[in-house]
Amino acid sequence: MTPITHGHSIMLAAVLLGVAILYAGGWFRLEAVAKRENRSWRPVAFCFGFLLFWAALESPLSTMDHESLTAHMTKHLLLMTIAPALILVAKPIAVISRGLPQRFAEQVLSGFRLPIVRRIGRFLANPIVCWSAATIVLVGWHVPAIFTFGMSSTTVHAIEDFSFVCAGFLFWWPVLHPWTATLDRTRWLMIVYLFLATLPCDILSAYLTFCDRVVYTHYLHLPGATTMSVLRDQEFAGALMWTCVTIIYLIPASILTVRLLSPVGPRGTRNLG
Repeated sequence: MTPITHGHSIMLAAVLLGVAILYAGGWFRLEAVAKRENRSWRPVAFCFGFLLFWAALESPLSTMDHESLTAHMTKHLLLMTIAPALILVAKPIAVISRGLPQRFAEQVLSGFRLPIVRRIGRFLANPIVCWSAATIVLVGWHVPAIFTFGMSSTTVHAIEDFSFVCAGFLFWWPVLHPWTATLDRTRWLMIVYLFLATLPCDILSAYLTFCDRVVYTHYLHLPGATTMSVLRDQEFAGALMWTCVTIIYLIPASILTVRLLSPVGPRGTRNLG
């Protein structure tokens, strides 16, 4: 499989840089308007999330996943689990909308207010839809036959990466978006949501860790590969996924629990940060 072309690399870098500039502009405007809170960590989270996207798509890791299942799992952890969470927690929509020219921002926002767009948005933001999409993408691309197909073509592999990014944003949206709104009892369901999300990851990672045969035969055809070396790589990849996903999901679940238990403010809201 051929790596991403130089032209595509420049295009991706330009897109990332453009969005980062819009975010920076919006952030400085917001800071100039209101000094009520200090959230300087949000731009850091946003930039770090973009950096992880670049690392997964443009660094040597982007091609190493064809040589190692551990690299493959690391790449998908960045694309689906870590980078989207860092970007969403930085409130990108609210901030970037302030970085756009006012007339253009108003036109965009008016488009989002259209009934059909709002219905689609409510459907996509439904936790059941978000959880299902993330689970289908995760499990589907790791079915051995589909995994091999994804490794066979640059185009298919790009579609795979894109689906992981989209599923990552969908998965984290119900968890992180409510933190900007008034809390009610249904927010406790997000803790259950995160727990249920660990189950397909745990099943897949446990299978890879304890299986005594090579699941993805693609790696057996690499130069110098042996059954033992591929099995060790498979075990490490499964253990890595198992550990990282559990810890990453535990962090927001713990934070959400603490904030749900925090004292209610005078207007019936909690300080969500």
